[in-house]
Amino acid sequence: MKTAIMGFGNPVRSDDAVGIYVIDQLKTVIGKNTDISIFDMGTSAFEVLFGLKGHQRIILVDAVINTNESIGTLFKVPAEEVMRAPQNDPMVFLHGMKWDQALSYAKKILQENYPNDIQVYLIAIEDTRLEVRLSDAVQKAGDKVVQHILDDLKTLSS
Repeated sequence: MKTAIMGFGNPVRSDDAVGIYVIDQLKTVIGKNTDISIFDMGTSAFEVLFGLKGHQRIILVDAVINTNESIGTLFKVPAEEVMRAPQNDPMVFLHGMKWDQALSYAKKILQENYPNDIQVYLIAIEDTRLEVRLSDAVQKAGDKVVQHILDDLKTLSS
């Protein structure tokens, strides 16, 4: 099963970068693997449309703010639960789209080629100030996500 793993976040906005942190860790552990594509998506979402193509399984990692949960709390949810409806404004499509909205567009565009298995890891954060370091709590949560993903990949290959 060909799997794509995508991490999102702004690398200069402290804990918002946790998705990128997870991707960096996975690249180090997994290395090159023809069955696993690992993407640092930064703050872009438009590329999600193209990253999904050719993969049967997608794993997304991002930070989430204002959850009323402790910093570093992990959420793993099916993409259908966080997917937002597409908007008809073409400027939103080009410049303001987030990955949750991009999934809706991808589903519409890819139709039968849209992957059925899309899981989303969200990590509760609070700190998004101009800073290149993650807080200890969020980095620890990122490490847990890395381990969860590695365990999932191991289960699939056995």
